[in-house]
Amino acid sequence: MKKIFFYLVVVLGFTQSSFSQEESSTYKVVDSLFREDQFYVSVSYNLVQNRPSGFRQFGFSQGFTAGFLRDFPISKDRKWALAPGIGYSYNNIKQFVNSDEFFGDGSSENIRTTIVSHGVDFPLEIRWRNAEPTNHKFWRVYAGFKATYVLGANIKVETTSGNEKNSILEDVNRWQYGAYLSFGFNTWNPYVYYGLNPIFNEGSKMSNFNIGFMFYIL
Repeated sequence: MKKIFFYLVVVLGFTQSSFSQEESSTYKVVDSLFREDQFYVSVSYNLVQNRPSGFRQFGFSQGFTAGFLRDFPISKDRKWALAPGIGYSYNNIKQFVNSDEFFGDGSSENIRTTIVSHGVDFPLEIRWRNAEPTNHKFWRVYAGFKATYVLGANIKVETTSGNEKNSILEDVNRWQYGAYLSFGFNTWNPYVYYGLNPIFNEGSKMSNFNIGFMFYIL
């Protein structure tokens, strides 16, 4: 019986030692190769730049983005990184327009127009964060540039006589560019996007200007 007890103690001690070494090894791997913030979602309000005369927004002109960024640390402590990625963007601009300006019918009725666009995003970020391998709550400052290829664009016109919806894909710049900044601690990160070229390829110089929040997920 004593021999059996002795063998059990030896086996348990050996097993515990093996698990401890395995955990230690696992920690070292995580410590040397950890990456941060590879999935993202943003929700924002589109304030619009270079507004035409008489431009008035109504409701909530929302913007939404989501996608994946591959985090490539470029410093030994992994606090600096580059992150190229791909994602999806949605923009909605609600505005009042004078019917005479829109239809040239000589009336002065204010009509509602809603411009909706969808596109594929190609972002590239340079990142700083004070992250640690065992702590996922940290400060971050991420600056980025984004190219968006517009896949679809529609305008909805609401008048007293009815509603009409049409595609305006041929009228918009299919490639749209912009710079953005997100910064903050842990979950809540203020986000600003500044469009660098107009939404439309002719006429209006209106461009996107979004303010909201960015959420990152490991």
